[in-house]
Amino acid sequence: MNDPPFFAEPVAASNFSFLRGASHPADMVARAWALGLGGIGIADRNSVAGVVRAHGAWKELGGAAGHFRMIVGARLVFADGTPDVAAYPVTRHGWGRLTRLLTLGNRRAEKGECTLHLTDLLDHAQDLAMVVMAESPLPNGEGLIATLRAATPHLWLAASMPRAGRDARILAQRMALSRKTGVPLIATCDALYASPDDRQMQDVLTCIREGLTVQTAGRILAANAERHLKPPAEIARLFRACPQAVHATRDLFEAVQFTLDQIVYQYPHEPVAEGHTPQQWLEHLVAEGAQARWPEGLPDGYGAVLEEEFRLIRKKEYAPYFLTVHDIVRYARSLDPPILCQGRGSAANSLVCYLLGVTPIDPVKEKLLFSRFLSDERNEPPDIDVDFEHERREEVIQYIYQRYGRERAGIAGTVIRYRQRSAIREVGKALGLSEDVTARLSGTVWGSWGSSAELPEGQLAEAGFDPANPELARLRDMVGQLLTFPRHLSQHVGGFVLCEERLDEIVPVHNAAMPDRTFIEWDKDDLETLGLMKVDVLALGMLTAIRKCFDLVNMESGDMNLRPAHPELVEGPFFSLQPGKHARRKGQCFDKLSMDGFGNGGFVNREHLPTLTLSTVPIDCPQVYAMLRKGDSIGTFQVESRAQIAMLPRMKPACLYDLVIQVAIVRPGPIQGGMVHPYLRRRNGEEAVDYPGPPGEIRSVLEKTLGVPLFQEQAMKLAIVAAGFTPSESDGLRRAMATFRHNGTMHHYHTRLTEGMIARGYPPDFAERCFEQIKGFGEYGFPESHAQAFGWLAYVSSWLKCHHPAAFTCALLNSQPMGFYAPAQLVRDAREHGAQVRPVDVLCSGWDSALESQVINAHDGAAHPTALWPVRLGFNRLSGFREADAQRLVAARAAGPFAGVEDLARRAALDSHALRLLA
Repeated sequence: MNDPPFFAEPVAASNFSFLRGASHPADMVARAWALGLGGIGIADRNSVAGVVRAHGAWKELGGAAGHFRMIVGARLVFADGTPDVAAYPVTRHGWGRLTRLLTLGNRRAEKGECTLHLTDLLDHAQDLAMVVMAESPLPNGEGLIATLRAATPHLWLAASMPRAGRDARILAQRMALSRKTGVPLIATCDALYASPDDRQMQDVLTCIREGLTVQTAGRILAANAERHLKPPAEIARLFRACPQAVHATRDLFEAVQFTLDQIVYQYPHEPVAEGHTPQQWLEHLVAEGAQARWPEGLPDGYGAVLEEEFRLIRKKEYAPYFLTVHDIVRYARSLDPPILCQGRGSAANSLVCYLLGVTPIDPVKEKLLFSRFLSDERNEPPDIDVDFEHERREEVIQYIYQRYGRERAGIAGTVIRYRQRSAIREVGKALGLSEDVTARLSGTVWGSWGSSAELPEGQLAEAGFDPANPELARLRDMVGQLLTFPRHLSQHVGGFVLCEERLDEIVPVHNAAMPDRTFIEWDKDDLETLGLMKVDVLALGMLTAIRKCFDLVNMESGDMNLRPAHPELVEGPFFSLQPGKHARRKGQCFDKLSMDGFGNGGFVNREHLPTLTLSTVPIDCPQVYAMLRKGDSIGTFQVESRAQIAMLPRMKPACLYDLVIQVAIVRPGPIQGGMVHPYLRRRNGEEAVDYPGPPGEIRSVLEKTLGVPLFQEQAMKLAIVAAGFTPSESDGLRRAMATFRHNGTMHHYHTRLTEGMIARGYPPDFAERCFEQIKGFGEYGFPESHAQAFGWLAYVSSWLKCHHPAAFTCALLNSQPMGFYAPAQLVRDAREHGAQVRPVDVLCSGWDSALESQVINAHDGAAHPTALWPVRLGFNRLSGFREADAQRLVAARAAGPFAGVEDLARRAALDSHALRLLA
């Protein structure tokens, strides 16, 4: 029997041809390989968003070492009526031309659109191989092909056999056009999905795209399920009248030599001082940071840690990356006023990041695991997350664009998927179910972020549905598939990708919905696959609130943010509270120090008080922990939810590390892993703390958390120490913990971990319990470094709430929306803490809420200085009241007192709507 001829599918789409392709890129590659094809070309509609996933699947199958080839490109769809053209880069230069072409189309259109013209392709045609795709007859076929033939020597004319009843006639027409123009035919399935079974999904996607149902779509749906990948023998049979079209696929795949492995990423070198290499300059900055922290020299043990980090950074050439992050943080802190920021996540495991001032956590003191951040075995770039004030992060983002240029900087993409309820509604509508039925079905789903289409039979019956109904089974199957599909592309929350050369010659760039924002097509997983580094410039609302609170506490009375209730009696923000004394006049003001770590409670001159910053907030104030142990945490960071409030009296935090554990333990991971109750029992002395196995082996790993693994770093250390994992296997475990919900790879480590622990002398039940606890991290668990950074902010916010409740409430109100609680709840809580909150007043209020200074008699007995300042609510608390109206009102008020309501309305030019809101 003769071997089947060589055939490689030249034009296949994936589900990144949104609402058109019906199979994942990896599934298309795997199916092509299983069918015995010589290769596959992935070309999505005006996009290369899915090619990295296809490339990853191809590499797993052997990649360049095997006989199965993969080429990547894009199917160009033109706005001027030109037939589609599948374009594949022949060389690395051709890839840059293709991505710049797609960037051009993206940047001239709104987000999610790409507007291309034939002239754009001709301008970027160098080193591109092209396949002309068109329905028959091909409009102006000879002229189009002549134009494209002049632009590239690598040109083919697509021919497909979709079993539409006209296949032979259309093929004959294409053969005639091929002979006339000299452009060879190439056989293709023009595949939209991997196997015939996927056709139903493709029909549903078409109906969602067109707003139709499968019953009414008619000829818009395909007549059959032929747009799937086919084996070479079947292709040879279909094209027996034109075998040269099958042979042409070899010519295309031999012409295209480009693979994504040829993308060599170079990080930018801007933040390096002249005369230094990046590594030299990094070590210089770190040495300066170490000298500032420890003038007498590095403490014992720090030097070895620092040298090991430098060795890895030097080996992997990551110094420019650290310098970029340092430069961004330096810029934020150099502004007037500076922007509060701090690093978190795995970067807090790094002593280099600590000494650069990027992170606030000392990783040596806290015994954090550096290999979670960077190691010899990890072939992925480090990930440094830096949080900035959410209201001012845009200043940092625009600085990055200005420093590197938009052609070299862009925000990472993110793939948006359907939520469960929206998927049920969309699929139900496409299947012809009525709106009330889909609404009731989606109502059976709890929450909005479901990851499966499981609709429990009991809930279906309660909603009035028959669980055995075949239409429901079909719906559940379709929804289950759709939940894994990409819906559209959007921008990452803050991950920036920076390049030494042009970014748009690596990946296409899109317009974001926000003005002056651009993002790339690849998400963080794609960037990791290709070794591209990103800098995470994230926004955190609590940093905004903390900074505003610091401003209020530090502010002198003359500042515009302190609005006096009685201008003739202006005092400073702190008052003398000596018994029998009235507050002194400005210039004679002294401050009582509460027992908060600043001093011993005596009276000192205001000038001697340190400015309140993140670094000068007193550590481990007993009053703060007393407040938290009562569950009094409304408005604070990370410990304000109802679950956290319920946990605080049980945890009884007494030090900063207790707060770190508090932040981490009330998470789905520890709860699902059964870690919460054992830890609490041990903490409260109800259960003995034990460390099974060889004496002392795991004590150093779990001692801080009483023998219960609460952090991802502990799981990694436990695998190494107790199960004999190599560092590489430990890193694989970390990846599985981080992606368990999406990839389901955690079970691969069950046997390795449990048998490894048993072999090393650990009881089987302990080994099984450890695995279940570690598996829980896949349901969202914290790394310790992340919890350390968030725990510090939780403490700072709690300290401000405890000692400066009025200023803290005022800052929260001016930072809305944020947190769990509405402004009215925050106001009520502030009053319960002794703060005065005064209503909006046209004679006193500004746009923002503010503190009003007043003369206080010491007999009033207030405990904390700024608690004496009432909060005056601002006009922004009036729903629907415009800031422009407030500004006019304040300006009119400054010109003199209002004679009455009519005078106010006239001078402030307020319309009836604004007046009704004020009334």
